Amino acid sequence: MVNKSSEGAASRLIYGFHAVSAKLRHAPEAVFEVYLSGDRKDARVKKFVAAAEAAGVKLVPSEGDRLDGMVGTRRHQGVVARIDATRRELKLADILDGLDENALILVLDGVQDPHNLGACLRVADAAGAHAVVAPKDRAVGLNATAVKVASGAADTVPYITVTNLARSLREMQEAGVWVVGAAGEAEKSVYQVEQKGPLAWVLGAEGDGLRRLTRETCDELAQIPMHGSVESLNVSVASGICLFEARRQRSL
Repeated sequence: MVNKSSEGAASRLIYGFHAVSAKLRHAPEAVFEVYLSGDRKDARVKKFVAAAEAAGVKLVPSEGDRLDGMVGTRRHQGVVARIDATRRELKLADILDGLDENALILVLDGVQDPHNLGACLRVADAAGAHAVVAPKDRAVGLNATAVKVASGAADTVPYITVTNLARSLREMQEAGVWVVGAAGEAEKSVYQVEQKGPLAWVLGAEGDGLRRLTRETCDELAQIPMHGSVESLNVSVASGICLFEARRQRSL
């Protein structure tokens, strides 16, 4: 839910020490205020308070119950921040035009679980992906839970939402990006795909996989070999395997 800050600008909530600390480091001007529980007095809190004060961010002492109600969970670690929700929407061209190395992009086709989205952002950050792309509709969106699970990656990896995913994939292809879809029925494995050039990995939603039009738009499909009894992997785990295989090939 987007609210209005005291300054009148649209805002949203993020929570957890990692997510809020990352926002203070990368974009302190986007933090309107921080709500901080008085229950904790440890060194981590003292360091956090010093960083917030150095950034000129308003600190609001708050009870734990109030923080629970603000974000709908007790997993806030005693810190909630209200941040600017009006930053400029990134476009694919903004990312592709500014790269000095071959593109590595993660595309998520309709991921509905905010925990999975947050985990995918964290994996994308760890693998050095240049962006995460997702459709505006039939996808969870970057809410407070996803930001929390991402552990700061929501502020380091550009998250681009698009109106028409198939059209955006074609735009990538026109820009020279090879688009590979992860599909269990594919004949080629992820380890047999050439991944040294500009690349976008496309992974589907939990359970349903890639939608038909998305699948048909990909340049090729590849599967992750499964050697046990389970038939599929969580989308964030699968994303990590695909992205890190690209990094492995590029390091050779």
